[in-house]
Amino acid sequence: MTVKTILRNKGSDVISVRPGQSLVEVARVLVQHRLGAVLVREAEDAARPVLGILSERDIVRALASDAGSVDGLVAADVMTRVVHTVTPDTPITRALEMITDRRVRHLPVYEGETLCGIVSIGDLVKARIEQAVGEAEALRDYVTAG
Repeated sequence: MTVKTILRNKGSDVISVRPGQSLVEVARVLVQHRLGAVLVREAEDAARPVLGILSERDIVRALASDAGSVDGLVAADVMTRVVHTVTPDTPITRALEMITDRRVRHLPVYEGETLCGIVSIGDLVKARIEQAVGEAEALRDYVTAG
């Protein structure tokens, strides 16, 4: 099973914010769309590069800093600039390895230079469980049919 399967089921919509948006505005976007992270881009155009990714954890980290306030901070100030990505053909097991090894929770999906979705650790775990259940049922059917 590949990332393409997840995108087919969940869709390819990607919510983005601009680098100059305040962290309060970003938090509102996260809450409104029930997301754990958003991409930071100059424009919604899928061919435009992603500048970074900003998660709930990044906002909490900013709040926990010495200043204790996010007043005056914008997305570009606290976003994670190194964004790990996958392709639609990446196997789910490989994407799970990446998330675990790199300690991230979201992976943008690119086909060539074009952004075509984003998958979360929850999406990947759910798909892997479904795959394991299907494999177990097939094995059980094979054993009981014999």
